[in-house]
Formats: sequence, C-alpha cells, structure tokens
Amino acid sequence: MAAPQIYVSFPGTAREALGFYADVFGGKLSLYTYEEFGRKDGPPESIAHGVLDGVVALAGSDAATGGKSVKFEGLMLSLLGTAGPSVLHEWFDKLAVGGKVLDPLSPKPWGASDGQVIDRHGLHWLIGYEPDS
Repeated sequence: MAAPQIYVSFPGTAREALGFYADVFGGKLSLYTYEEFGRKDGPPESIAHGVLDGVVALAGSDAATGGKSVKFEGLMLSLLGTAGPSVLHEWFDKLAVGGKVLDPLSPKPWGASDGQVIDRHGLHWLIGYEPDS
C-alpha cells in the first residue's frame, strides 16, 4: 500500500518553496509551469505541478488565479525517526531559517528528542528520534 503524498497549494511561491525543501532535504526536484501544461488560469510561469522525490517527498503547485492556498491548522508533518539524529538536527535547523521554532529539537522528559518548527512557507514540522539503545 502506498503512503499518502503531501501536496501543497502555494500562494504563488511554489518554485521558491519547493526549491527550499530540495535544499533542506536533498532529492530530485521537477517543476512544470502553467504554460508547459497548457493552463490559462494563471500566469504562464507559475508552477502547475512540482515534485520533490527523495528521502522526504513533497509535491505542490501555485494556486490558480482566484484559487486558495492551503492553510494548515492542527496538522503537522512528522519526520519522527526518518533519519539519524545528526541529519534530523540539520533539517530542523534549515527549516527554522526564516521560520519560527515552536519547541527546540531537544531531549524530552519521556526520553525521546523532538521539536516543532513552522518553516518560512508555513508548513508545521514535528522532527525527532528515540535515544540510542
């Protein structure tokens, strides 16, 4: 069974946002414009579809003219245990640049380490790991 794919409708910032996530997580970024897809419901250079394939996979596009971008409330993108501690700390630090750290990535009373950050594009991330055994 395939896992759900995160697909974000950005307010005209898909190129910048998906490029940012490619810089943070690595992977292969593919971007396709409205013009390439033959769409007329927005500027030709807007992103009609973008995909980041890699350890962290994301997809998204620019909202069509008059369309709405997604607003997340009560939703976090969890990267718990998806990489080693040093990589998770690197991702957390990169996501925090220009964003807002809600809870630093640090050891918690229950023994695990985790933290929360809202990045500069408005996505809320929960990142953490269990202690070494």
